[in-house]
Amino acid sequence: MDKDKLNFRIAGREDVKDIIKLCDECFNETTNLEYAYRIFDENKNDKNQIYLIGEYDGEIIAHTKITVIPTIYENMNTYAIINHVCVREDMRRHNIATLMLDEVKKICKEHKCKTIELWSRNFRTAAHACYLNYGFKIDDAKFFIYEI
Repeated sequence: MDKDKLNFRIAGREDVKDIIKLCDECFNETTNLEYAYRIFDENKNDKNQIYLIGEYDGEIIAHTKITVIPTIYENMNTYAIINHVCVREDMRRHNIATLMLDEVKKICKEHKCKTIELWSRNFRTAAHACYLNYGFKIDDAKFFIYEI
């Protein structure tokens, strides 16, 4: 793989279809494209909602969503949550996720984030190894969900 052909950038509306295709493949999801466009359009002017993509030779091969959360709590400060961290299966093992996390860190520093958090499904053990290798630590917390 030629790293000079790899580029990271903030996604635009024209990228939504390829982002959804990639995430559907990586996470066994079936996101409705109309829904994705609607949500993207509703949030496109929110500077704290960032869709980062990695392109290789003009194709989207990596993606993550960054949500910056400013708080009034000094210890918590401003932090970011990343989700849907993914690299196209045939492009894995080329350090792309690590390079994308470098971009995430740069963006989060620009937003004055104190920490970056993420959650990852239990079955994504290879991704967990990547996160730990990068320097993420497993926090002493449980992930709770309440469906409405």
